Amino acid sequence: MNHPTPAIVAQSAVRRIPRLALLLFCVAYVIPGFLGREAWKNADMAAFGFMSQLADGTASWFSPTLLGMAPEQPALLPYWLGAWAIQLAPSWMAADFAVRIPFGLLLALGLMATWYGTYYLARNPEAQPVPFAFGGEALPTDYARAIADGGLLAFIACLGLAQLSHETTPALAQLSFSALLFFAIAAMPYRRAGATLAGAFAIAGLSLSGAPTLALIFGLGACVLLAMHAQQRRVDVEHPVTARWQVVSLGLSALLVGWVSFLLDQWQWKVVALPFAWSSWRGIGELLLWFTWPAGAVALWTIWRWRKQLFTSQIHVHLALPAWFVAVGVLASITTGASDRTLLLALPACAALAAFALPTLKRQMGSLIDWFTLLFFSTCGLTIWVVWIAMHTGFPPQPAANVARLAPGFVSQFSWVALSAAVLATLAWGWLVKWRVGRHRQAVWKSLVLPGCGAALCWLLLMTLWMPLLNYSQGYGALVNAARTKLNPSECIHTQLLDQGLAASLVVYGNLDLRAANAPQTCPWLLSQPDLPADSGMVIDEKRWELVTTVRHPADSNEAIAVYHARP
Repeated sequence: MNHPTPAIVAQSAVRRIPRLALLLFCVAYVIPGFLGREAWKNADMAAFGFMSQLADGTASWFSPTLLGMAPEQPALLPYWLGAWAIQLAPSWMAADFAVRIPFGLLLALGLMATWYGTYYLARNPEAQPVPFAFGGEALPTDYARAIADGGLLAFIACLGLAQLSHETTPALAQLSFSALLFFAIAAMPYRRAGATLAGAFAIAGLSLSGAPTLALIFGLGACVLLAMHAQQRRVDVEHPVTARWQVVSLGLSALLVGWVSFLLDQWQWKVVALPFAWSSWRGIGELLLWFTWPAGAVALWTIWRWRKQLFTSQIHVHLALPAWFVAVGVLASITTGASDRTLLLALPACAALAAFALPTLKRQMGSLIDWFTLLFFSTCGLTIWVVWIAMHTGFPPQPAANVARLAPGFVSQFSWVALSAAVLATLAWGWLVKWRVGRHRQAVWKSLVLPGCGAALCWLLLMTLWMPLLNYSQGYGALVNAARTKLNPSECIHTQLLDQGLAASLVVYGNLDLRAANAPQTCPWLLSQPDLPADSGMVIDEKRWELVTTVRHPADSNEAIAVYHARP
């Protein structure tokens, strides 16, 4: 039985966001966080270290290592991209900035793929609004474009996206390729050859980025959905060979790439036992709530309003496809150790699912979203400004004292460029709020304008006004500089149980000649964790090594280095 769609949308409600405004909005979200930032701890810095080792030729391209340590995330392509960027960068360009260029493009690819994936899903006849008796309903293309605008806003509004999407780690590559795969599957009924090639490329990229299992599950599951949907609608009557060829090609690509990933030793068992304690499940629930907010909450409304289309024997691909991607991403985040980074892959589909709630939102719910978002992001923006003023003037005294307590030794830095960008963003937010509270109730995407733009505003303010403070507290620079003063940087140094991010910072930013723990003990210096874990099986030979000092990060006492010198 075919149930009528709950979407009732007039043509006047599907005016699109001006393309220039949408482009500038995406640029304002992508660029901050890639400019003027050091590599932060831990995964961001560790990935940069592996890329540097590949670029210098001191590690194998098919088995990247850093001081004998394999990456915690067994990926290849992200490290290759960073290493190639370092090798191709001109001499005047810093290496840590060069590696951000391909990753910035990956984030842009993820945004674009999310928009187009949502667009093609909304083009499906089952997703179209109810036709009016005397005409005037939204045209299919205009409706799809407006829904796609809402999907992009929902994607950027997700609170868990900001930091992880601006790190040069395999997580960003996985996000971009999963979004590309999502787009390719959604576009297959409309862009046959191009979508199939994009799907094969996305599966390969996702597998080489450390997620071959998810690539295989996404690909094969999508094949089943496409085959069932095609059989149900018999859309392959006009092009029977082409439609079946798409499904078969996608499935074979998933199997072939899975086999190649096995040959490259990219398959690793990451599944952990499900937690039994209530506190663990509560933590999972809190992560799902804040990480996907507000797209996750709006997506639940989509499931409720479209439940008659979703929970039926008929396949409605505009609901089933994003629901499949979200379900796989959420389950993978629960059953693996890297819960937040795995959950990142569910955000594009979650945003697309949330976009289909927009035609069904009641005015009261839309107003609730607007007022909550307005208060939340305005308060966040005001807090960022107040703390910035306190850092430079000492007033108000309480925020200034908090900064001095949490980041002792930090010296504020003033930048006219950063200030100008922050002022422009704040003025744009004020204009947007004025526009939203005005008489602009027809646009279907209006309820996600403030969440998306508010998230972009706060991210831009953090990456401009607070960037020096964040570099000081989240980077390793202060710890590395302190460690260099306690030893002779020109001599070789042994390491023992240093985490990968700290070891990478000592090599890249400290320019120290570090040796792996299993290297011959011929160096006069040793850097180690202050307190070696009992289960590590490693101890410091006190007959050979003398403790010189223990250096701690001024903003994080948990980050520390024990400096030893060889006894005469």
